[in-house]
Amino acid sequence: MDKKSKRILQYILWIGVATALLYFSFRSVNWKDFATALRSCHWEYVVLSMVFGGIALWFRALRWRMQLLPIDPSTSRVTCFDAYNVCMVVNLVVPRAGELARGALVTKNSGRDGEGRRLATLDKVIGTVLVDRVWDAVTLVLVMVLVLSVMWSRFGSYFRETFFPGLADKAGLWWVVVLLVLAGGGFLFLCWKLRNRGRIWGKVWGWIRGLGDGIASCLHMRHGWLFVVYTVVIWCMYWLMSASILWSLQGIDTTGLSPDFAAAVDKLNAMGMSDALFLMFAGALSSVVPVPGGFGAFHTVVAGALSSLYGVPFGVGIVFATLSHESQVLTDIILGGASYVYESFFRRP
Repeated sequence: MDKKSKRILQYILWIGVATALLYFSFRSVNWKDFATALRSCHWEYVVLSMVFGGIALWFRALRWRMQLLPIDPSTSRVTCFDAYNVCMVVNLVVPRAGELARGALVTKNSGRDGEGRRLATLDKVIGTVLVDRVWDAVTLVLVMVLVLSVMWSRFGSYFRETFFPGLADKAGLWWVVVLLVLAGGGFLFLCWKLRNRGRIWGKVWGWIRGLGDGIASCLHMRHGWLFVVYTVVIWCMYWLMSASILWSLQGIDTTGLSPDFAAAVDKLNAMGMSDALFLMFAGALSSVVPVPGGFGAFHTVVAGALSSLYGVPFGVGIVFATLSHESQVLTDIILGGASYVYESFFRRP
């Protein structure tokens, strides 16, 4: 089977996974309550969440530009923003393909050296994209550590039951973390020892070393502190996006809702910023499943978190998940479409 056929088969597989997750997520939904809740929610907060989403994309573009400037000092903020927006739209259709699209757009607009060659070649740009994604993963782990350390009494049960069932206390979980760290360190040492003993081991070690060099380069870049500030702002925007959707459902008119749904709204009313932080993290975890646009995976994980930790019925949690996910998808489509039109028809060569 050739590469193209494998990619098509893989894409069909993930479409099937997304469809199955959407089916199991929505099969228990009371559609009358669902429609009533959507009509009753405070849509101004949904719009506010979309604004925060747009701001997050802008700062993601600024952070990525810091990695591109050493390659091509002429890289503009608009180019990076448009590239990121187009990336998000492409990822809605084909998971991870957007990373190649944003790399290609930056390369297309790159400046040239004295011999007329592009300063930012595609391989160099893709390297910065990989480092960008690595930093996202690192930040996600840091957020998890923050949630576990500061709010264990509230959220520890969810992590324990979801990821490490059978552990009775926080100490048991930290032993698992220690073992994972030791296992990771052992794997790195093994790759280093065997790096010259086979082609495969050499490639694995080269990949690990490349990621390490990429992360280290971020620490030594000009105004590296700004890179950290941008990262903090990005995740604060994600936090506010989650909080805004929560606010959109708090205090809604429960007239016309079933008693169970109305009771669940009361539980949502009692939730605050720390709960929004937890739901943001739960939503971020769903990105591990490479389904197109996160459809199904996001809904399942977030609604499941609301049900497991807060006792909010899964069918009610789906309302929160739908508002969160689809508002961001709409943001991506609007900004991505605008960026595509600008780059295709109005950008000066």
